[in-house]
Amino acid sequence: MARLVFITHPEVVVDPRQPVPRWHLSEIGIARMRAFAHCDAARGIGRIVASTETKAIEAAGILAGAFGLSVEVDEGLGENDRSATGFLPPPEFEATADAFFAQPERSVRGWERAVDAQARVVAAMKRAIASHTAGDLALVAHGGVGTLLYCHLAGLGISRRHDQSSQGNYFTAEIETRRVIHGWREIAPRE
Repeated sequence: MARLVFITHPEVVVDPRQPVPRWHLSEIGIARMRAFAHCDAARGIGRIVASTETKAIEAAGILAGAFGLSVEVDEGLGENDRSATGFLPPPEFEATADAFFAQPERSVRGWERAVDAQARVVAAMKRAIASHTAGDLALVAHGGVGTLLYCHLAGLGISRRHDQSSQGNYFTAEIETRRVIHGWREIAPRE
């Protein structure tokens, strides 16, 4: 049974002067991704498709290096579009993210609507599955769209209640049936 492994990028270097899509993984994020690349949960990955954002490409590159694979990219795996606000300080970001999930059919502060982001990430997953041939398929992206995809696959309404607890998590589903095997798990412990 081939699996879909959806992985969210781990910790990043927060730099308010840079556009969020250009942020890089932090040293802790790199170490956690390297640990994940060598654990049993990653064994079997035969293809990697990532968001076009720097942090996701870096995380995917660590996986690719461990398995001798290339990294494909798909813009549909990008995080929900928050360019209307740009960087928000953590408390303000959390409140806006709460509203994004609580009102999925409404644009909160100019952000992409949750229903639109969900449709986009589901379409990206379907494209990747349609062209997948062997082994497990890893999608490396972001927490917001990961939660939206998880809700879709699990048959749940859009809700932040189903969000990952922090950056650097994964869930798996069967490729053929799209049935969720397990919910969010940490890619590696935080030290």
